[in-house]
Amino acid sequence: MKVRDLPLPGYLQDIYADLGINDLYPPQAECVNKGLFEGKNILLAVPTASGKTLVAEMAMHHHISRGGKCLYIVPLKALASEKYEDFARKQVRVGISTGDFDRRDENLGRNDIIVATSEKVDSLIRNRAHWIPSITLLVVDEVHLIDEPHRGPTLEMVITKMRARNGNIQVIALSATIGNPGTLAGWLDAEVVTGSWRPVDLRQGVYCNGAISFGRETRKVPPVSKNEDVNLLLDTVAEGGQCLVFVASRRNAEAYARRAAAALKCTDPALEEYAARLKKAALTGNEESLASCVALGAAFHHAGLSRESRAIVEEGFRKGLIRCIASTPTLAAGLNLPARRVIVRDFRRFEAGQGMVPIPAREYHQMAGRAGRPGLDPYGEAVLIARDTEEARELEEFYINASPEDVHSRCADESALITHILSLIASGFARTHDDLIRFLRRTFYHYQHKKSSILEAVTKKSLDFLGKAEMITNLAGQLAATEYGNLVSLLYIDPRGAETIVSGIASAENYSDMGLLHLICSTPDMFCLYVSNRDLPVLERYLLENEDELWLTLGFGEEEPFFRALKTALVLRDWAGEVPIETICERYSIGPGDVHALVESCNWLLHAASRLSSLSAPRFTRAIREFETCMKHGVRRELLPLVRLRNIGRVRARSLYSNGITSPDAIRAADPRVLASILGRGIAQSVLQQLEQEGNGNGDNRTGDEGEENGLYGQSRLDAFHGVI
Repeated sequence: MKVRDLPLPGYLQDIYADLGINDLYPPQAECVNKGLFEGKNILLAVPTASGKTLVAEMAMHHHISRGGKCLYIVPLKALASEKYEDFARKQVRVGISTGDFDRRDENLGRNDIIVATSEKVDSLIRNRAHWIPSITLLVVDEVHLIDEPHRGPTLEMVITKMRARNGNIQVIALSATIGNPGTLAGWLDAEVVTGSWRPVDLRQGVYCNGAISFGRETRKVPPVSKNEDVNLLLDTVAEGGQCLVFVASRRNAEAYARRAAAALKCTDPALEEYAARLKKAALTGNEESLASCVALGAAFHHAGLSRESRAIVEEGFRKGLIRCIASTPTLAAGLNLPARRVIVRDFRRFEAGQGMVPIPAREYHQMAGRAGRPGLDPYGEAVLIARDTEEARELEEFYINASPEDVHSRCADESALITHILSLIASGFARTHDDLIRFLRRTFYHYQHKKSSILEAVTKKSLDFLGKAEMITNLAGQLAATEYGNLVSLLYIDPRGAETIVSGIASAENYSDMGLLHLICSTPDMFCLYVSNRDLPVLERYLLENEDELWLTLGFGEEEPFFRALKTALVLRDWAGEVPIETICERYSIGPGDVHALVESCNWLLHAASRLSSLSAPRFTRAIREFETCMKHGVRRELLPLVRLRNIGRVRARSLYSNGITSPDAIRAADPRVLASILGRGIAQSVLQQLEQEGNGNGDNRTGDEGEENGLYGQSRLDAFHGVI
């Protein structure tokens, strides 16, 4: 099927022609034949790299050309950025939204395509963003993640809400291969497009005793190294290919990258440039080690790295310079980084309470789907590593020849449903108990379990909790959210966590930053760090010496969650106390990416705590708001007057403060040469311009005469700055 024959805008056809896209792949053509351009819902469940995004993109431009608006839901922020950049090159207005859960983001409505995570879309619906009803096309990327315990319920609820609110909306669901596509498509009222076709042939095999068995074909791997996983890498690189190596843990990824780098020993000036960029961005010894690996052609990639380091590695791999990346499985579900050979070295991973357990077949197929670079590789290879022939047979049976698992709804879990029931009531989807049940009967869970009474039972328990917490009222069958319930819903926090925060603040005698941090780290919304045997004595000693600072007490049988929350709170305390990030990472055995993620979650929950405290315990509200700013910038309270200025972060603010410049007024009074020596000429000039504008009345609370006087003074300071520097 020719692209030129499709009902697409001319500009898009020209863009595709320039990219060499003239004919559709078979799954793409099947989508067209099944009503893609006639408004039919489509479930496209095919292997990775089979052109799913192009199907969605064609449908989006078709809607836009007819005055429609499109919402593209992704599971990860990194994937949102990738899709945003890709779509923005196609002559349409594209917006992206992934954070700030209590904002409406009204400006997003000006765009033709909005890219967002499912959590952000759920928040936008709760906050009644005015443009949501104008969405005519909903694209759900990685829809099989509806099966994921933590994020699946939100994705399911978002799809259900969008279909309930926007009656004639077209839905295009993109998925990896799943075991029950017909069931998921039935719920979506969608046409199903499935199959095993790929643009690059995929060979799947098991490596054992020096050779890869691809079914009837065997390929020997030269034993260049003592390490089998390194031999598999060198075998691919010798043919001009690249490798993705999936391992069970961050530590394993780092160790493999070091061994691979020592074996590859690449010499390339371009790699040296990437290594130099990584060294410049490095915040820890691990990231310096990453730079050393990249200089020789290997890398590791996981969530503990800083965003900048991950981006540099991804860029180097896409350009073919980095020959291999060792990664934890998260990479398989996220970025588009195909390789000639995918090596699944570790098919077991650690699960809390279970030890090392085999990964699901669907996860293996997602990793294997990264094998083969369209237009670059004649084929792709996915290789599992077995210890012996018996394990090789098991791996072939349970992974290569196994069908992916079925997708199941997770929204009947009480911990998930209670949050969404509150949002349904607060946002007006359900005004009575019958309304609520009618809505829940539109969910995927009810579609799969029509005769089950679990959903109704969990709904009753949730309503009881929300009523006792005074988040909702139920008067003669009429459900309504209270002021407290509305606030909790808009803040996008778990109602159980809100109760923890409110009761903790209300019962505290004195304000304490650590008391607040430990409190919010004890809520369901906060991911907490694991506690090792090495951590425990330090945490117990801290508790013994500082028990009075904490608002929560250690109860019998609650040691693990208590100390996990305490360790996480100490990381955040150090960040807000201006402890260097490299020191934090070393002290707690975590990475810069972990610190960033914890601070991001903490900022959201501190904001929620400040809003909740103003409702229930206003005596602490000011202190919490101040600490929220401290956490956002990673500074102590004494630097708050300085970090409110643009371009002044924790390092520059501390430099100013250490030089006796402790406030905006002190900056105004400072010698321009001193400012330039501390901040650099450009930043110093920018800061003085800000203060000049404030002095002229823009954002200044002083009287008109004071503003004019300070404005003239600010201009004279700028003149002096230019004259001296």
